[in-house]
Formats: sequence, C-alpha cells, structure tokens
Amino acid sequence: MFENLSEKLQRAFKNLRGQGSITEENIQEALREIRIALLEADVNLNVAKDLIEHIREKAVGQQVMTALSPTEQVVKIIRDELVALLGKDTARFQFASKPPTVILMAGLQGSGKTTTSGKLAAWLQKGGHRPMLVSVDVYRPAAREQLKVVAASIKAKIYEGDTKGEAAGTPLVERLAKEARREAVISGCDTLIVDTAGRLHIDSDLMDEMAKLKSLLAPQEILFVADAMTGQDAVRSAEEFHKRLALTGVVLTKMDGDARGGAALSIRHVTGQPVKFIGTGERPDAFEPFHPDRIVSRILGMGDIMTLIEKAEETLDRKKSEEFAKKALSGDGFSLEDFRDQLRQIRKLGSLQSIMKMLPSVGPFAGMQQMADQVDEKQFTRVEAIINSMTQKERNNHEIISGSRRKRIATGSGTSVQEVNQLLRQYAQMRKMFKGVGKGGLLQRRAMGMLGGMKGR
Repeated sequence: MFENLSEKLQRAFKNLRGQGSITEENIQEALREIRIALLEADVNLNVAKDLIEHIREKAVGQQVMTALSPTEQVVKIIRDELVALLGKDTARFQFASKPPTVILMAGLQGSGKTTTSGKLAAWLQKGGHRPMLVSVDVYRPAAREQLKVVAASIKAKIYEGDTKGEAAGTPLVERLAKEARREAVISGCDTLIVDTAGRLHIDSDLMDEMAKLKSLLAPQEILFVADAMTGQDAVRSAEEFHKRLALTGVVLTKMDGDARGGAALSIRHVTGQPVKFIGTGERPDAFEPFHPDRIVSRILGMGDIMTLIEKAEETLDRKKSEEFAKKALSGDGFSLEDFRDQLRQIRKLGSLQSIMKMLPSVGPFAGMQQMADQVDEKQFTRVEAIINSMTQKERNNHEIISGSRRKRIATGSGTSVQEVNQLLRQYAQMRKMFKGVGKGGLLQRRAMGMLGGMKGR
C-alpha cells in the first residue's frame, strides 16, 4: 500500500537537496509535486489543498535546523501534518460498562463486511475477549452461511437463529439481532459483532433498516467497512452513512492491493471519524490496528519496524529463535533442520513481500521494498520440500549428501538436482557468513544482549 504516493513524494523531496534554507522559491516546485502526488494517489481535492497550505505555512521562511537538511525538515513537517490529518492512536474501542459490547458493521455490498467481521472477532479473541458473531443479512443468498464458515475458521461463537418460514425483511432482522444479544448474555460473550446487509448503492431501505438496528441495539461502535480500492467512492459512501448513523470509525479493506492510499488519507477529514483498522490480505490475521504515525512512516519511506516487531513477538517462538541465534553464531553453525524450522517461523509472519515492505527504504534497507515485488513465495515451499525429503542424518550433516543422495532428494521433493545443489550452496554460504560474524564472540554477545533486552520488555 501507498507505493505510488511514497515514490512520488521521494521524487519531490529531491528538489530541496543542497539548499541552505527553505524559501518560497525552492519549495514551490516541491509543493507542486507533492500536490500532484496526493491527487494521483486519489486523495480528496479539499484534503490535498488544505494539507499543502499547512505545509507551506510551516515551511516557508524557516531556517533549517542545525541537525536537519531542508529536505529532512520538510519531511518532518509533512509527517507531522499527515499524522494530524489522520488523528491520534485510533484503534481504541468504546466498551460497554455492562456486556455485551455491540459492534454494528455497516457498508456497501462487496466491501468485505463479512470477512472483516470475522477478522475483528479473531483480533478481539487475541486480546482476551469472548466475541459472538451474528449475520442479520437475510437478503443476500448464502450470506449467513458465509459468516458461519468464517466463524468456524477462527473458532468463534456464532448465533444462527431460525429463519425458516419467515419472509426476509426488517422484522426478521430485528428479531435475529435481539435474540443474538440475549444469547451473548446467556453464553458469557462480552462482545456482539453484527454483520448487516449491504446494497450495491446507498438507498433509503438500507439506511432505514440500519437506523432501526441502531435504535434497537444502542451499539457502542458503528464501524463502516470500506473497500480502499474504490478510493473516493469509499469516502463518499462513508460520508453518507455517517450523516444517517453517526459512525464511530472506519475499517479499510484490501489495503494490500491499493498502492495509492487516497481513501486512508481522506476519510477522516471528510467524515471526522477515525480509521480504526485496515485489512491487508485474505487470512484472518491479515488485519491490523490503524496507527497513524506508523502509516505515515510507511508513506514517507521510513518503514514500519514497530508493527513488524509486534507481529514477530505475537507470532514467533522466542525460545526457538534464541536457540537458532546461538547455533548460527557458534563455531558449529546450524543444521538444515534448524534452517527449515527457522523458515517456518518466518513464514508465520506472513508473506515475505509484506515483511520487506515494512522495512525502511533508506540506509541498509534501500531497495528492499522495490525488490519485494520480485520475490517468489513458492521458493519457500520448494526449499522446505527439499529438506523434508532428506533423512535425519542428512539434515544434521549436509556433507554426507553425495550425488546419488541428491538425485533421491530431488525425486522425493519434486524438484531438480540443480535446485538441490543450489540450496546446499546457499546453506553452506549462510553457515560460513554466520560463523564469520560470530567470530570472537562480539556480535554474539550483542545479539544475546538484544534478545535479553527483548525479554525484559
């Protein structure tokens, strides 16, 4: 996400390099390019204009701070303005003083409400909550069945209710909602997520039904689910829903497929309501709280190391990671089995593309984000298949893998002898590199110190 905007902003910053101070003349061209970058990223016109004026007011005439170049100072000003535009930490929920907390999911058909309802339930479960799901979409064929499948995949409770022999309409919708809330109380669920019906466009019937559900359930949260790929259409829809329902927040889906990011930058300004979550893929865990400061860092090419660290701490087995670090930096090195186990650990974080795109685009990581699109994710599967086709002895001692053994491994893994040879060469190079790095124990002590620091967090 935001690749196009990030790339164009980086280009605009180049105009200021080598300047001793920021003047009207030398910032004019940069601001023009920033404005074009924002508009091409599908940012709302009024939002772009306001943002440019704020940047101009704060930048023009300022002496460059001793520690900052003009480019860095403008980047800092833009960062502060973008964070202000997106608001403070917005992933906070208003929980009911007496459970269950009711969360009403609103949005147009096809925006991803049902999938997002499941992702939200999974996120709440990770935080120690006991959510229950219910679908009150009695119009779309198989809509309720879809939520049932989603709930089963994350092992979340769902209230199905009996709809046989009853005509689809608002009375049935209201009955299901009331019964689900009662069931949530009885079963000890502290949160009720209500997946509502959508339409292909906003109409009075949809809005009337949503207004009645709001009156009936008095929800603590009304979240508008918007497809980020639809850009300003998503912003306009959110504005209409907010007028009728008084939204409390927005969830932007399909952010992994939106290189522009205009909806994320516009929706709060237009509705006055924060983006609380973003969906970044199909998997139940491809869902993250929207932290404005981290998102702005991604836009400006600074990466998002904090989210990556949090993801690692949630997902990775720390004990296994420590054991691998000790082996890798020791004189003995690590076995192919250790290597395979570490690959499995990394894959738990998500795709390598998504990991690389969280790294900064400067310093030692320069170019990594661009390389992410060239990554062949299937290579991980082939590497694991090759190692799985080895015997325990071969995984523990790669030096015994002769030519005949390589042929057998290739046949067993459905790969070629060349691919087996390539893996063994890369593995040998990695062992050598780690041994060199750990020689003398300095880096090993530093690595262990870092791990110890993480333990104390």
